[in-house]
Amino acid sequence: MQNKNRPAARSAVVIGGGIVGMSSAIALLERGMACTLIDPATERRGASWGNAGHIAIEQVEPLASMRTVRSLPRRLFSRGGAVALPARDIAAWLPFSLRLLAAARPKRFDAGKAALAALLAAALPAWRRLVANAGAADLLVEDGHFIVWETPQSAAAGRAAWAATDIGAARFRDVTPAEMTQIAALTKLRPAGAIRFLGSGQVADLGELATTLDRRFTALGGVHRVQAATALEREGAGVAVRLADGTLLRADAVLVATGARAGELLAPLGLHVPLIAERGYHIRSAETTWPAEMPPLVFEDRSMIVTRFRGHVRAASIVEFSRVSRPADPRKWARLRDHVAALGLPFALPGEEWIGARPTLPDYLPAIGASTRAANLFYAFGHQHLGLTLGPVTGEAIAALIAGETPGLDLAPFDLRRFG
Repeated sequence: MQNKNRPAARSAVVIGGGIVGMSSAIALLERGMACTLIDPATERRGASWGNAGHIAIEQVEPLASMRTVRSLPRRLFSRGGAVALPARDIAAWLPFSLRLLAAARPKRFDAGKAALAALLAAALPAWRRLVANAGAADLLVEDGHFIVWETPQSAAAGRAAWAATDIGAARFRDVTPAEMTQIAALTKLRPAGAIRFLGSGQVADLGELATTLDRRFTALGGVHRVQAATALEREGAGVAVRLADGTLLRADAVLVATGARAGELLAPLGLHVPLIAERGYHIRSAETTWPAEMPPLVFEDRSMIVTRFRGHVRAASIVEFSRVSRPADPRKWARLRDHVAALGLPFALPGEEWIGARPTLPDYLPAIGASTRAANLFYAFGHQHLGLTLGPVTGEAIAALIAGETPGLDLAPFDLRRFG
C-alpha cells in the first residue's frame, strides 16, 4: 500500500554494512531503487558477524525489565557472572541504567514486549525470503537450540523461569534421553537438566552469509563505497552524506544503520540517541570434534552460548557496558577460556579472540523510522542482542517506508522521539 504522506524515493544511501544495513540495502534494490552502501570495513569484524549465529525469536521480553534489575547483583562479572560495569565508564552506564530502570516499569515493559513480539513474529519469514532470494536457503538452519544447567537447583529454577516467560511463537520441551546423551558427550560435567527450544534458528556460517549478501547486493546493481561517513550535512530540507575523502553524496533517502556509532552521526542534527556499546566477547576454534549437526548450546549457569558453524566452533558471552573505542579487557576472554576448560568441551584453546559492540537503547527496543529533523533521513539501529535476528525484517520494513509504502509492521514504538 502506498503511504500518501511520504513520497517514494528513487535513490538511497545506506550508511552501515552490518546485517541491518545490508538487509535494508538489498530490500531497497529489490524495489528498483538505486542504492549506495557506505561502510569503511574491508574485514567483517562487527557485531553482525561476531555473534553466536542464533536467531532468537524466543527473546520476546525486553531485557529492560524488573527481572533483569533484580538479577543484576548475582550476574556481575566481579561475582563470576557475565555483566561488566567498568568503573572507568560509569559516566556512560550510570545514565543508561537510570533510563533502563524507567523503561522497566510494568506499563512500559508491557508495551515494549508487544512491540518486540510483533517484530520477532515476522523475523524468520523475513530470513527465509532473504536467503532464498540470494540462492542460499541452506544458510538458515531451523533446528532450535538447547539450554543446559549444571545443578539440580539451577535446572529447576531455570526451567520454571522459562515456563513463566513469554517466548512468542517459540516453544520448548524437556530433552529426550538420546539428546541428553549427545549433550553429555561434549562435556565432562554431566548436565543436571536441559530443555530444547523449537522454532528458533541459526545461521550456518556468518562468513558465508556476508559473502552471499555482498554478492546479492552487487548483482542487484548496488554500489559499495569503502569509506567512512564523517557527517550528515544539511541541504535544504534534507541531508547529504560527507565521506572521509571529502565527497558529498546526495540521495532521495539517507539511512543511518551504523549500530553503536549511530549517535555520533545523528547528534549534530539535534537527535537524542541514548545508545550504549554493550560489548560482547567470543573465542573460536577451527579444531574441534563438535558434531556439525548440533544446535547451539546455552550453558545458562555460565551465561555462555556455544555454536557450531561450518568451519569452526564459537563460545560467546559477556555483557560489558562500555564505549565503542575502549580497549578490550583480556579478563573477559580468560573467563571464557575458564568456562570452556571447566566444562571440558572439545575446543582447542586458547582460541581466536573477538570483541564487538551491540548497539543498545535503554528500553531494549530498536530505533526504526523516519526522522522529523530532515525530510530524507531514516534510521535503523539499536537492535541490542537481536541484530542478527531482526536484520532482515527491519530491512524490509524500513525499505517499505523509504519507498513510500506503508510497512507491514507498526513502527511507531521504535520512533526515536520516544526519548525526547
